[in-house]
Amino acid sequence: MTTPGPTAFEVIPAIDVLGGRVVRLARGEYSQATEYAHDPAEVARRWADEGARRLHVVDLEGARSGQVDLDLWTAVATTGVSVQAGGGIRTAAVARAVVAAGAERVAMGTAAVWDPQALAGLGDRVVAAVDVRAGSATGAGWLDGGRDLGEVLDGLAAAGVARLLVTGISRDGMLTGPDFALTESLAGDPRFRVIASGGVSNLADLERLAALGCEGAVVGRALYERRFTMGAALGLFR
Repeated sequence: MTTPGPTAFEVIPAIDVLGGRVVRLARGEYSQATEYAHDPAEVARRWADEGARRLHVVDLEGARSGQVDLDLWTAVATTGVSVQAGGGIRTAAVARAVVAAGAERVAMGTAAVWDPQALAGLGDRVVAAVDVRAGSATGAGWLDGGRDLGEVLDGLAAAGVARLLVTGISRDGMLTGPDFALTESLAGDPRFRVIASGGVSNLADLERLAALGCEGAVVGRALYERRFTMGAALGLFR
């Protein structure tokens, strides 16, 4: 697998998998899933062919149940593109198993909220998924009550976590633009590097996120519905 080198801003296509199919949820609601494809590996190859250097692949059933599907990571890893894997990865042991299955790094949300020390020692292999609703960071596939965002950030910093994947849940999958206020507040925290996620709808959103100091953005529905192409997005930051 080729690990992406330094880049000014990274555009990362999302591949969310539910029941073996590629979908997007609206605001994290499992009852509001739009299906886009049948084969996650085929979609991964398509984004790789269009220039993606990293993919954000989430096992939505794993996020809900806490049980990971290692076969998913193995299948997507065969495409040769670097994978940031999420969904049900709640312990360091499982994180290492997912990396062994082919992921380049893992996104951990539930543990980031409730057991940040579980992320300690994973170094650059881990990104803390900080999924925020009404000032609280949530876990368990966004189904729990969450914990105060400031407390979560302090716990992650104490655990030595350096990278956050920040999602404003109310914007996710809605094509209404990211939660810029939330993203700016975290991108301005010198303890962390930030990848933005949720709500990207156009190229101007990407440019604004880059200007805020984010190192990249995860993009889902806007790419699947061709609001812009991967090539156009990549062209902004060459």
